[in-house]
Amino acid sequence: MKRRTVLGLAAGTAAGLVLPAGAQQGPIKIGELNSYKVFPAFLEPYKKGWELAVEEVNAAGGVLGRKIEIVSRDDGGTPGDAVRVAEELLSREQVAFLIGTFPSNVGLAVADFAKQRKTLFIAAEPLTDKIVWDQGNRYTFRLRASTYMQTAMLIPDAVKLKKKRWAIVYPNYEYGQSATAAFKKLLQAQQPDVTFVIEQAAPLGKIEAGAVAQAIADAKPDAIFSSLFGPDLAKFVREGNQRELFKGVEVFNLLAGEPEYLDPLKDETPSGWYVTGYPWAEIKTPAHAKFLAAYQAKFKDYPRLGSIVGYSTVMAAAAAIRKAGAIDQEKLVEAMSGLTHGTPFGDITWRPLDHQSTMGAYVGQLAQKDGRGVMVNWRYVDGKDALPSDDDIRRMRPTN
Repeated sequence: MKRRTVLGLAAGTAAGLVLPAGAQQGPIKIGELNSYKVFPAFLEPYKKGWELAVEEVNAAGGVLGRKIEIVSRDDGGTPGDAVRVAEELLSREQVAFLIGTFPSNVGLAVADFAKQRKTLFIAAEPLTDKIVWDQGNRYTFRLRASTYMQTAMLIPDAVKLKKKRWAIVYPNYEYGQSATAAFKKLLQAQQPDVTFVIEQAAPLGKIEAGAVAQAIADAKPDAIFSSLFGPDLAKFVREGNQRELFKGVEVFNLLAGEPEYLDPLKDETPSGWYVTGYPWAEIKTPAHAKFLAAYQAKFKDYPRLGSIVGYSTVMAAAAAIRKAGAIDQEKLVEAMSGLTHGTPFGDITWRPLDHQSTMGAYVGQLAQKDGRGVMVNWRYVDGKDALPSDDDIRRMRPTN
């Protein structure tokens, strides 16, 4: 009889029922899913980040008098597998709500699932603009600055250079397509005479870097915009260096300043590229210094950007539960809307208009120091300053 009672309470909690505080003795389980095997460079540090956050939340007494527990699953990096895993987390593991995902197409699939199941989903990493705009829904919130936002952060430098002949290279899936569309739109709006002389869409993880680099070199661009990352980026840099593709050509690359993608380049790091990233060793703000010290003490390693994302996602989840005062889906969604809380990058707010957080990004240039790549001339751009107008967002975002 006791076993049935415990199971009944767990099921009731997962279904969104509000139980008396005294009845809520077990941990609050949060379902996390991500493409750990497919994108280990980013997601291994990400996991360390959320582990640190869980430890800190629980050491401070948890939330609502209960500890939090992350129930994590690998989603296989595909939309179909991710939806299956999300269903398993809710139905079998009885988690309170969902967090995580990395690829944009996976994030969109889980966002649609969350909408159908009326379950809160905090999308940690997917960068596609659609997840909060064109396909936004009541139950989905996104942490990272989107492709549009990070592209908008690079546009001022691109405009200043006044280059007219641009080449574009990108991974051919939702993230790369979205980044390319945003860059072309934003640059043409400020520089109408620009031309795009060649576009190279490479299969994700399967770039033929030599052929791509040679095709771009043959087009003789003045500048290149790239959204390549991970092994694709490393291969492109190597082949481009061998062909002197980047000599006398300005290059802009989303994400290339993130340690997980920059560090493997070592002495092959190209100098002068304009990038978004994370100059972890040079950020001296109190919030970041506290995070850095705790992270290095726990893991004996330095953080990557994934570490920031994992940590901040769990801190957002804890703050939402605390503000909602109950494990109830509608109350959690209401709590997320307008929620403000701290992160290693400073306070961020989850915008009621589109459920996009105002977490920003660091923008700078690449250089080499002691045989490794670093970011120089960097600055932090607040996410709220890199968004379209509210009216534009209202036109894009569904009303339902």
